[in-house]
Amino acid sequence: MAKIDDIDKKILAFLHEDAFLSNKEMAQRLGMSATPIHERIKRMEKEGVITGYRAMINPAKLGKTLTVFCDISLKEHAAEYLNQFEKDVMNLAEVAECYCVSGHSDFLLKIVVADMDEYREFILHKLASIKNIGNAQSHFVMNEVENEHFMPWISNSLTN
Repeated sequence: MAKIDDIDKKILAFLHEDAFLSNKEMAQRLGMSATPIHERIKRMEKEGVITGYRAMINPAKLGKTLTVFCDISLKEHAAEYLNQFEKDVMNLAEVAECYCVSGHSDFLLKIVVADMDEYREFILHKLASIKNIGNAQSHFVMNEVENEHFMPWISNSLTN
């Protein structure tokens, strides 16, 4: 586990809120110079604390208005079958996220498509072609309550 102090937490919170925030701006907010901010960010990147920078994209603006969570149970549970399922499912463009979970299913998929017709085509022609699926149960998102992807324990660093 990486050693992170309060200043690192504040830098992470700043970057999490706005990845375009300059080192100079963060330094001003923290009462520091830009060089130590830069060095801390590079260290956290090297240690794997910061794994990348991404744009948040609104799927609805691109015509993808239906989000579905799909519970998948596999027939066989040997490591080779689990690994093959993960490989196969992550090659499907509609699958935004895939989690191996405990409980009544083996995997939880987040699928983003344009509409119910596209989802039906996805199920019939793509997901159904993956071997070893025993059961799939769909949950359709009716209203997205929260999709901030902001980690509260990081954002608290801004106020502390």
